[in-house]
Amino acid sequence: MTSTPQTAARLLLGGVLALAGVGHLTVAREGFRAQVPDWVPFDVDTTVLASGVVEIALGSALALLPSRRLGIVAAGFFAAVFPGNIAQYRHHRDGLGLDTDRKRAVRLPFQPVLIAWALWSTGVLGRR
Repeated sequence: MTSTPQTAARLLLGGVLALAGVGHLTVAREGFRAQVPDWVPFDVDTTVLASGVVEIALGSALALLPSRRLGIVAAGFFAAVFPGNIAQYRHHRDGLGLDTDRKRAVRLPFQPVLIAWALWSTGVLGRR
């Protein structure tokens, strides 16, 4: 059972994830390419498209199916894509409005916030 604020946060996170996923497939596709690390063994565009599909599915599931397991999966997803944010910073790649090292660096601490958001909003954090 989650509180009303947690439910609202879960719904918002689900919507944001689904919207970002649609961006992977459409208008922000090129920007997301900047985040794919060089060591990923797949084609960059295929990686962007696949991660977009995953984000749409995960966001939709979070919005429609309240579940602690989905919170853990979402937190894992945010942890899994964090190396892409680091790669974008380390290799000075512009994308998604992050066109300076400062902007890219400021973004990095927000990934743990997303992880905590996923866990809290689904009731994983704060359980007694």
